[in-house]
Amino acid sequence: MTSTDQQPLGSPFSAASTATDVMAGLDLSSTSAVVTGGYSGLGLETTRALAAAGARVVVPARRPGIARTALADVEGCDIIPMDLADPGSVRAAAVRISDSLSRLDLLMAVAGVMATPERRVGPGWESQLAANHFGHFTLACELYPLLAAANGARVVVNSSAGHTLTGIRWHDPHFRTGYDRWLAYGQAKTANALFAVQLDALGRDDGVRAFALHPGKIITGLQREMTLHEQMERGWVDAHGNVIGAGFKTPSQGAATGLWAATSPLLHDRGGLYLEDCDVAPVSAPGTPMDDGGVRAYAIDPDAAARLWELSVTATGATPIPR
Repeated sequence: MTSTDQQPLGSPFSAASTATDVMAGLDLSSTSAVVTGGYSGLGLETTRALAAAGARVVVPARRPGIARTALADVEGCDIIPMDLADPGSVRAAAVRISDSLSRLDLLMAVAGVMATPERRVGPGWESQLAANHFGHFTLACELYPLLAAANGARVVVNSSAGHTLTGIRWHDPHFRTGYDRWLAYGQAKTANALFAVQLDALGRDDGVRAFALHPGKIITGLQREMTLHEQMERGWVDAHGNVIGAGFKTPSQGAATGLWAATSPLLHDRGGLYLEDCDVAPVSAPGTPMDDGGVRAYAIDPDAAARLWELSVTATGATPIPR
């Protein structure tokens, strides 16, 4: 992937497109998918859309009971326990998935946390980097044989425009010298984008292609660590929690770009790209406002992606993907 590849393709869909629009007429009856966070917010919309098209969907869930309730009316959906912030839990989930599937066509990394108070998990990892990146990294590595067996698998990772807040803090990725919840979120979202770049570089010879994306501005459970007052101050919602911010999408519109990434023929033989509004995003200049869209060059830089990959293998002990 080069910066010249990071250009809009002229997709027939847009920011206004919904999950229903993107999935219209698609038959995924021979497709298997794993959707993290697949029982709430954008993940729930994604699971419903894939299952409605006939896919068999596995939803790893930190709260399996809540997931079963949310997905009670969805056919073709299996729920297994998994905590993204716990590498042992991720590995155990990968074993269960590998025991039940012979191949994996789609891995949709939708789950995430945002702007959380300082928390330490595992060996002292910063929790947003752990849950948003290390967890998905480990899951993808452990499931890689299933992805390679599909001969055309796609991995779709939800990043965010929040990546514009910071690149990877190589000197202090776990914020041991002072915590900032928004910079921690921004770093995790940059990590999501770089993860897709390197996974695509390693996987393309096996037919495994990877994409990162900004789903748009949507009010979901992702904002659960923010108070109503904070969201009101930012102009996102009113005093009753109703969305009033300009440019906000519905959950169905927010899920559309990920579903487009998973299914669009326009992305055949492409990968390592950052997407938004159901198209490839352009590269944005430093200092460009977050809401103007696009991806920062540092979030798609192949050298940074390779460096983060090695850091992640060392940190997690995940099974390396053959080069």
